[in-house]
Amino acid sequence: MNATLEKEFIDNLTAHQKIAHKICRLYTNDDSAHKDLFQEITVQLWKAYPSFRGDAKFSTWMYRVALNTAITLYRKQKRRVKTTDIDAVNFKIKADVYDDTIEENLKLMYAAIKELNDIDKALVFLYLEDRNYKEISATLGISEVNARVKMNRVKTKLKKILNP
Repeated sequence: MNATLEKEFIDNLTAHQKIAHKICRLYTNDDSAHKDLFQEITVQLWKAYPSFRGDAKFSTWMYRVALNTAITLYRKQKRRVKTTDIDAVNFKIKADVYDDTIEENLKLMYAAIKELNDIDKALVFLYLEDRNYKEISATLGISEVNARVKMNRVKTKLKKILNP
């Protein structure tokens, strides 16, 4: 990969790395697993970047790759995330520290979201990121109508979890 493409990738990833951190927080339970998943998402984004055509925004493409990486790894090993050695990759990116103690309500919401299945988690995540249903449907590979229906069902599930 040429230096210009590498710099472009690093700039994009640095600007949007909070997306990966939020996905890691959603799919992991501790700091070590969070770091491992973040590393794996970064490696998968790097490997896939040459095929990024720019048809969608970088952030939308990043959501899709990161969610697919998290879901695939989560399903394969449930708790332990297998990672690729970052030293094998040519670049270094400083990861911002992600503070997960901001609000107690946020913790409760994340705990409730963790009880959902993988696809529902991804749907809620994109919804909370203020993505419109068109972007959500494109990212998850479902119809826009299906995304709306699923979101309404997920809202009902979350209400039951949070207010038994």
